[in-house]
Amino acid sequence: MRYELKYGCNPNQKPAAVSTDGELPFTVLNGRAGYINLLDALNGWQLVSELRRAAGLPAAASFKHVSPAGAAIGLPLDETLKKMYFVDENAELSPVAAAYIRARGADRMSSFGDFIAISDRVDVSLASILKREVSDGIIAPDYDEEALSILCSKKKGAYTVIRMDPEYVPAPVERRTVYGVTFEQGRNDSVIDENLLLNIVTDNKDLPESAKRDLIIALITLKYTQSNSVCYAEDGQTIGVGAGQQSRIHCTRLAGNKADLWHLRHCPEVLELPFREDIPRPNRDNAIDLYLSDDEWMDVLDEGKWQQFFTRRPEPMSKEKKRAWLARYTETALASDAFFPFGDNIERAFRSGVKYVAQPGGSVRDDDVIKACNEHGLVMCFTGLRLFHH
Repeated sequence: MRYELKYGCNPNQKPAAVSTDGELPFTVLNGRAGYINLLDALNGWQLVSELRRAAGLPAAASFKHVSPAGAAIGLPLDETLKKMYFVDENAELSPVAAAYIRARGADRMSSFGDFIAISDRVDVSLASILKREVSDGIIAPDYDEEALSILCSKKKGAYTVIRMDPEYVPAPVERRTVYGVTFEQGRNDSVIDENLLLNIVTDNKDLPESAKRDLIIALITLKYTQSNSVCYAEDGQTIGVGAGQQSRIHCTRLAGNKADLWHLRHCPEVLELPFREDIPRPNRDNAIDLYLSDDEWMDVLDEGKWQQFFTRRPEPMSKEKKRAWLARYTETALASDAFFPFGDNIERAFRSGVKYVAQPGGSVRDDDVIKACNEHGLVMCFTGLRLFHH
């Protein structure tokens, strides 16, 4: 069966289509999917399906350009998270709604215009949240009738809504064509669970259940993230994903900077920023990012541009205040899709509150990486499983 796409990666790449020998495992209920939309949808569906099985809770992912901006399971949101994610403090959220709010909240700037994957039936609670967010589409196993009606009204009726067959099992061999050459490989069906965390190689071997959960979330997320990749996770969700970098330390820095921003968004100075009432949520996300960027915020203040966002001038947070606030966070989990070649990755991760690490191991400098963990009292597991994804 064949489905005609709007176009390929770019509008000039036509014709474009997807096909299978038998029935397609999905149905487009509304809108018309594009090439990148379906790459995001099918990668996202695999991610949330695995998270659902591993955690036993509804899962969600927010995808952009074939990597997750965020992924999460459906744990309840406390008052601080609701405020961080611009959710009404009195809102009653279903587990699927909570999962998506967390997934989008991991990196709200990157999630702007995302493609959403949901492991469970989409209800009105989630659809009502999605109604107000800028998003390109969604894939899920099913939809409540009212929820589907809400989603189909987005983007003037052009919002892409896909129903996935949850019973679908793909062929064991994957194929793709690049420059006229066909590649084949066995599908990555490795199971990610607590068995991967048994080989603790550091002096500190205290790995609590919450850390196991977060490491598993990080590892499953990396399985569907463009490599090289590193993922920070905490409280049942990712808080920083570094994807597609050529060096591992750049992954660790990129994801660590995102984790730092997520932690800083908990700070009262950020939660109480005096936004103008007419400022939409995406602009608030941009303003918060500027506010937490030292040099850029000073430029905004010097040029008087703060008035675009705020009713009064917010004074910058000092570097000392930021460091003191970030020092509160010491229970973050971190996973890497391949081994750490140097201890500098551990040093950078530790600065962002990392205490628990999962990586394949196998570097000629494993001893140096273990030593760096021991110096900071970190717990590190060697999984023996590389998770490259391209």
